[in-house]
Amino acid sequence: MSDKVTTMEAKDALSAKLARAFATIEGERYLLFQAKSFEASFKKSKKTVDILGRTAAGNKASGWSGSFKLTIYYNTEMFNELFRRYKDTGEDIYFDLQVTNEDPTSAAGRTTKIYKDCNLDDGTLQSFDAAGDWLEQSLNGTFEDYEEPEKFKELAGMR
Repeated sequence: MSDKVTTMEAKDALSAKLARAFATIEGERYLLFQAKSFEASFKKSKKTVDILGRTAAGNKASGWSGSFKLTIYYNTEMFNELFRRYKDTGEDIYFDLQVTNEDPTSAAGRTTKIYKDCNLDDGTLQSFDAAGDWLEQSLNGTFEDYEEPEKFKELAGMR
């Protein structure tokens, strides 16, 4: 039996900068090349289950919710238009976000997720910073479903 410990190879850590993002709004697909950062989160809802004979309560999943944070370099009114339309008409626009992570050096390959029925909660409408470098727009929202058309490959040594 070998005493060698299996570890991940450095080349398999994916670069955070090598990603692509697209927004599909009302049938139009936009490349979000101004995207700076993105994070999607999945949160399970749980209910407490009181169990006879135990002092500790149990927990049972009862649903889930999805949310996202997106920061872009502010050089488009694309998302501000969605806020304006809601303000002026009450029409709330839902859209899809597609995000792909791929680093050609990594044996993991690439992963793509499509976040369905995204809806904005809040965001920066406009800003300035006399001491800053670039204008940015921060956006927060929710999604109601997601698909995974591409998944990372399992790295050698994981099993």
